[in-house]
Amino acid sequence: MNDTLIGLAERVRQAAAAKAILRIRGGSTKQAMAGVISDAATLDMRAYSGIVDYAPSELVVTARAGTPLVELERVLAERGQCLPFDPPRFADADGRLAGTVGGMVASGLAGPGRAAVGGVRDYVLGVLLLNGRGDLMHFGGQVMKNVAGYDVARLTAGSWGALGAICEVSLKVLPMPVATTTLRFDMRQAEALESLHAWAGQPLPLNASVWWRETLAIRLRGAQAAVESAVRRLGGEVIPPDIGGAFWEGLRDQRDEFFIEARAAAQRENSALWRLSLPPTTPVLPSFLDTLIEWGGAQRWIVAPAEDTLVMHRAERAGGSAFRVSGGVGDGAGYATPLAPALLAIHRRLRDSFDPHRVFVPGRPMRFQDS
Repeated sequence: MNDTLIGLAERVRQAAAAKAILRIRGGSTKQAMAGVISDAATLDMRAYSGIVDYAPSELVVTARAGTPLVELERVLAERGQCLPFDPPRFADADGRLAGTVGGMVASGLAGPGRAAVGGVRDYVLGVLLLNGRGDLMHFGGQVMKNVAGYDVARLTAGSWGALGAICEVSLKVLPMPVATTTLRFDMRQAEALESLHAWAGQPLPLNASVWWRETLAIRLRGAQAAVESAVRRLGGEVIPPDIGGAFWEGLRDQRDEFFIEARAAAQRENSALWRLSLPPTTPVLPSFLDTLIEWGGAQRWIVAPAEDTLVMHRAERAGGSAFRVSGGVGDGAGYATPLAPALLAIHRRLRDSFDPHRVFVPGRPMRFQDS
């Protein structure tokens, strides 16, 4: 066994014995979302890095948790492959894209392509998990499945460390798309949602969409003939590939204008950046300071007052949920639509099994669902 892995396991066993709390650290790019536990020591996963195995012909890669996402994607790109769900890499305090493989799975966050190709959970094949007792446990199709019937490997997606520290992940990858085109339309929000709903029911290579301030942009991906046919059919303004590519990358990593403005507003005013997860057919939700819509209407980023419970009520009435990403007391972590009692009971039983001493205490409410 790797010496670094042995050291991590021993650190967890010591924490369990001392009834101490550990904060799992990767690239430190999601602290605002996860919350900061002031009295928690750090379990630093960055040293456990590198690609363990890669079989391009099988479309499978296994990487350690501390592996930077940019490094993994570089290796995949050399073989014409990718992580199609566009996981956000996020920038660290120095402005470098520092997101890690472990953080990608633990947060369950996906980017613009999520609605078309699936989320993180859909690509997780197996994990090596360090639980709250300091035990290393393998889960996945190649090794074992939890005797209770849970697919634990995929359950780690969106768990935010509640089950333990993710040490290694096996992922399904896909070939890069042959053709990509970005189209731009001038549309009000209601018209954009109506168009997206109509297009979703048609055989179009629609891979991503975003609406903000009277502008709708869509990304078409697939076979060259299919993309060209869709361009002729839909119309709109064709955006040059370099500009379109930079735009989607900025949206993916939340470095575009909307997120810059939203976070700046949260720092100087009593407002916050919220993420709403909704049925895609949800109509326009009024009275927010600003709104950006992705995933055909299913993901909506809004700027609203930091303590606005109306945000959560509106999300719940629409059949979805809300989470305050940044802004407000404690930088927003933990302010979210509560889980249903039955679901919360299942979550607690899972945590009791994997982390009975609560060594790993996630700042963000555990949801065990991809984002």
